[in-house]
Amino acid sequence: MRRRPLTLALAGLAAAALALPVAATAPAAAAGPRTTTRTPTAVGTGGAVTSVDPDATRIGLAVLRAGGNAADAAVATAAALGVAEPYSAGIGGGGYFVYYDAASGQVQTIDGRETAPQAMTATSFQENGAPIPFDEAVTSGLSVGVPGTAATWARALDRWGTRSLADVLAGPTDLAQHGFVVDQTFHDQTVANAARFGDFTSTRDLFLRGGKAPAVGSVFKNPDLAATYRRLASDGVGWLYDGSLGQELVDTVQHPPVVAGSIRHVRTGLMEPADLAAYGAIDRAPTHIGYRGRDVYGMAPSSSGGSTVGEALNILEHADLSAMTRTQAMHYYLEASALAFADRGTYVGDPAYVDVPLHQLLSDPFAAERFCAIDPGHAATKPVPAGSPDGSYDTNCDGTDDTTVAGGDQEGLSTTHLTVADKWGDVASYTLTIEQTGGSGIVVPDRGFLLNNELTDFNFAPTVADDPNLPAPGKRPRSSMSPTIVLDHGRPFLAVGSPGGSTIITTVLQILVDRLDLGMTLPQAIADPRASQRNTKDVQAEPAFDRAGLSALGHTFVDPPAPGEIGAATGIEFLADGRLLAAAEPVRRGGGAAAVVNPSG
Repeated sequence: MRRRPLTLALAGLAAAALALPVAATAPAAAAGPRTTTRTPTAVGTGGAVTSVDPDATRIGLAVLRAGGNAADAAVATAAALGVAEPYSAGIGGGGYFVYYDAASGQVQTIDGRETAPQAMTATSFQENGAPIPFDEAVTSGLSVGVPGTAATWARALDRWGTRSLADVLAGPTDLAQHGFVVDQTFHDQTVANAARFGDFTSTRDLFLRGGKAPAVGSVFKNPDLAATYRRLASDGVGWLYDGSLGQELVDTVQHPPVVAGSIRHVRTGLMEPADLAAYGAIDRAPTHIGYRGRDVYGMAPSSSGGSTVGEALNILEHADLSAMTRTQAMHYYLEASALAFADRGTYVGDPAYVDVPLHQLLSDPFAAERFCAIDPGHAATKPVPAGSPDGSYDTNCDGTDDTTVAGGDQEGLSTTHLTVADKWGDVASYTLTIEQTGGSGIVVPDRGFLLNNELTDFNFAPTVADDPNLPAPGKRPRSSMSPTIVLDHGRPFLAVGSPGGSTIITTVLQILVDRLDLGMTLPQAIADPRASQRNTKDVQAEPAFDRAGLSALGHTFVDPPAPGEIGAATGIEFLADGRLLAAAEPVRRGGGAAAVVNPSG
């Protein structure tokens, strides 16, 4: 673990976390519920934090104000989200950490994706030769992957941090112990999951006290999670991967605590203690492409985020979007996204198991060939076929058509994203998840956290020949998480990311197009109504998205699933005058919370 000046003791950092408010809100009390005020945009100096939750943002900002760096604050913010956003994140899940290290001038990443147990095979989600019902897989021990979040926190602090895990867990532990104020989103998510939460004793006892969802405005406390964080702080992540917490997790997966009399068919899991002991968060080289004179870095496989966002941007660079009408630019955005998704489904998987042609997928000649498939006057019939990233490309648009068509995906729409920058210029873009809203629905008894259902991100049966995303022992399911950092002449310009299942990719792509091509500010780009084309017959679009002109070009639209929104992004931009612009959602998921150390106008 790296050290910078002003290293604090645990008590000092805990006090700082209790005392500091989100920018433009009243100071929180030393104990008890915190502020619910959400400020979606903040500008200033000294560092910035932005997330979906005001308590998480406040706790991350406290770490920065106490002298911690972006890695320290990112882990603290993530741990706080595990308290206040337990249906989207926590130590029962995984994620991807993208980091710009100012000292080296490099972007580096950590793959903390969950892994399949060694007992899992390509047919583990099949029965009598057919895929099992998806709903049965979601709420089960079978869907639980070996969690990577705790390992990611330890690795991030070891690579870049200046604080210990115990230091950065102090504020989140206090939040779990004393509670947070329940908002409408948390209440509604509990209600939506009440039927399956009620089928597990541990989950029912934690989230449905008295048989009902917590009321809006009430204080929700999680002393079990506070105790878990304290033990994790004292014993380290080995307690999970090699110790008794891991055994408790395995016992829960193999013997889910189903309520007596429940009629739900709950499948048991395959995880063993050896699977936890074998887990490692992986240091990976980021994806990298050039776009409009800037450098865009993202997450390499096992995530498909960096490759798919990068390929789509490479395709779009062949069009002058800034000179087009909004309708024309969005047409190219949707078509490029469909092409990139076709290639994602055909070629991208865990690189330890699949020979992913990443260099070719992100090459300019391949993008030029794929650009030829876009008709400027009409939308292509979807799904479109995948390209052939074989190194031999027709860039003059006179070649033959490709024919391989990949199937769709079934990723859950939950997850959360946070973005942090510090006064030294370090930047963290971190997306973490437990998959479905509420994950598997199973809380580890007396530990206060939900287990993921990430293994449902595998394809249950082949969608193409040599399907790259079938289950296998120890394999990481393909993800769409797209934490992204953009550099301008080697220095940070923008960092962004979002939750939303496979709509994460299109959300990040649309934000980048809006900001880099279409003249929007970062807050405008995050607030902009979204449309998501993932190589499907219809474009999924928010109700406020302007569909008229694009419908005339042949695009067909459907509304997204309830609650009718796509993503809940956060981002930070480095302004030309040296200040930081931190931005979060103004409305989606109840609105996010952005803050800076030293606000200035």
